[in-house]
Amino acid sequence: MRFIKLGTTDIKVSVVALGTWAIGGQWWGGTDEKDSIEAIKASVEEGINFIDTAPAYGQGISEQYVARAIEGKRDKVVLATKCGLRWDLARGFHFFDYPSGEPVYRYLGSQSIEHELDMSLKRLKTDYIDLYQTHWQDPTTPISETMETLLRLKEKGKIRAIGVSNASLDQIRQYLKYGALDSDQEKYSMLDRSVENEILPFCQKNSITMLAYSPIEKGLLTGKISPERKFSEGDSRIGDAMFSKENIARTNSLLEKHLKPLADKYNATYGNLAAAWIIRRPNSVALLGARNKKQALENVRSGSILIDEEDSKMFDLFISEYKKS
Repeated sequence: MRFIKLGTTDIKVSVVALGTWAIGGQWWGGTDEKDSIEAIKASVEEGINFIDTAPAYGQGISEQYVARAIEGKRDKVVLATKCGLRWDLARGFHFFDYPSGEPVYRYLGSQSIEHELDMSLKRLKTDYIDLYQTHWQDPTTPISETMETLLRLKEKGKIRAIGVSNASLDQIRQYLKYGALDSDQEKYSMLDRSVENEILPFCQKNSITMLAYSPIEKGLLTGKISPERKFSEGDSRIGDAMFSKENIARTNSLLEKHLKPLADKYNATYGNLAAAWIIRRPNSVALLGARNKKQALENVRSGSILIDEEDSKMFDLFISEYKKS
């Protein structure tokens, strides 16, 4: 496993982080506590020291599972969680409704952030968070208020670093007017490269670590999903055009055509390669989900793969043909 410094801090994080969205269960067809905790434990034991969670992942379930898995090992883990999505307070910008019908709001007001942090600390059974991130941006609250609150919490020692997620370049610039940002978490994969236009170069220039979520596109880039796969009720992939029978078959075929030689050369899975494609860039971390120990162990392998520059051309061929199809 390779490690880098997180943003402007001295915190060292593994280039592969464990993302725990799926562990929360919602939009993933449920969750299994035993398997989830085993996945987290295996990740930490085998070299991943960076865990990313959020209150919104299962309305606290993900944070609770993380706490149980890292009990007695808090000092070995860089713990990241988030704020800004409230299902228990009707303030801010209405974002979506949970399957149960509860409305969720984007809200980053000062008192709300402090409340959310206290709740996360309780669920995670810790007295500090290493990286605290605004989950989605709130158009109803000035960024100055949000950032000033985060800086105050950092001064108190309740958080060690500040990050944003799902932010525009303009929003990132506004945060930086008031203090340092150490990370930006955005959707980024071989099939979704929009951050490369402006945000990624800006982050690299300003020592902001890029945390790439969905680098394997909810499993599509693993090549392990069959075109005949039936997703469980409540799974967000149901109805998603990327997971149509035709697109799954096409993607699997292109992975086989262009990336199999690399999989053989690096003794890697397609999922490993998709993550390695992200972390070949400086100051970048791939967030990989794992719902069981087997998946966790596969994720760990991604953090030690260094892609030769010449081999990067194979990724370009895959991306190019996927876009044309």
